[in-house]
Amino acid sequence: MGTEKHKIAFVGPGVMAEAMIAGLLREKLALPENLLAAGPRVERGKQLQTRYGIQPFTDNAEAAKQADVVVLSVKPQRLDKVLEGLAGAVKPEALVLSIVAGARIKKIKKGLNNNNVVRAMPNTPAQIGEGITVWTTSNGVSEEQKELACTILTALGQEVFVEEEDYLDKATALSGTGPAYVYLFMEAMVDAGVHMGFPRRIAEQLVVETVRGSVDYFTNREDPVHLARLRNQVTSPGGTSAEALYYLEKAGFRTALSRAIWAAYERSAALGKDAESTHKTEE
Repeated sequence: MGTEKHKIAFVGPGVMAEAMIAGLLREKLALPENLLAAGPRVERGKQLQTRYGIQPFTDNAEAAKQADVVVLSVKPQRLDKVLEGLAGAVKPEALVLSIVAGARIKKIKKGLNNNNVVRAMPNTPAQIGEGITVWTTSNGVSEEQKELACTILTALGQEVFVEEEDYLDKATALSGTGPAYVYLFMEAMVDAGVHMGFPRRIAEQLVVETVRGSVDYFTNREDPVHLARLRNQVTSPGGTSAEALYYLEKAGFRTALSRAIWAAYERSAALGKDAESTHKTEE
C-alpha cells in the first residue's frame, strides 16, 4: 500500500521520528510536503525542515488535525500531557502509531478516543534503516491500515507483527534494549584488547569487524543452523576458545545476560502498569 498520498504527523520530533522521516523519504514512501513534525522547540522543527523539506509545527493538535497517520514518538513521561493536548484533534478515521515505550494500546485509545491504534517497538539500528520493529494493533485497525502501518515501519528496517500486546514488553527487553547489551559486550572486548597491549583504535577495529563478520556469517548461510553449532565450530578441544568459554560460563555470563533481559522485561511491564495507574488516579 502506497503512503505517498497520506499525511503523516510526528508528535515528538526526536531521534526515532527523524529516523522514520529519513527512511520514508529514502525509500520514496512519502513526499516531504506530506510529513509533519510537531514539537515545542522551534529550532528543532527548522532543523528538520532544512534537512528534509518537511512541515514543522509547534502545536501538536494543529499538526494532528491535518494528518491521516499520527505517530506518537514522545518520551514516556510526557505522554499524558501530549494525549491531553491531542484529545479531539485526531481524526476518528486516522491511524495512530505509537512508539512510546511502555505505553499500552488501551491508554492511547482512551486518551485520544480513537480505536485505530498501532503500538510498535523499534530499536536503535532503525536510525540507519537496519532496525527490527515488533508491532501489534488494536481490534479497530482495518487490514488496509495494517498494511499502511507495515509500510511505514519498513522504513526503519525489518518488522515482525505479533497478535498479543504482551510481546511488545518482551521485545522491549530483547530487541529494543538489545543494542545496549551488544555495545557493552563490545566495549568489554575492546578494553580487554587494550589491556593486552593493542592501541584502542586497532582493538575497536578488530572487535567491530569480528562482530559484523560473525553476524553476516550466520545470516548469509544457505542452510539454517543453530548458533551453538557455529560456536562449536570455532571451539577446538583444549584450545583457546574452549579456555575462554570455560571462564565465561564459570562467571555466569549466560545466566547474567538472561537475568538482565528478564529484568528489563519486568521493568517494561511495570512502566506500563504504572502509567495506567497514574492515568486512573488522575481521573
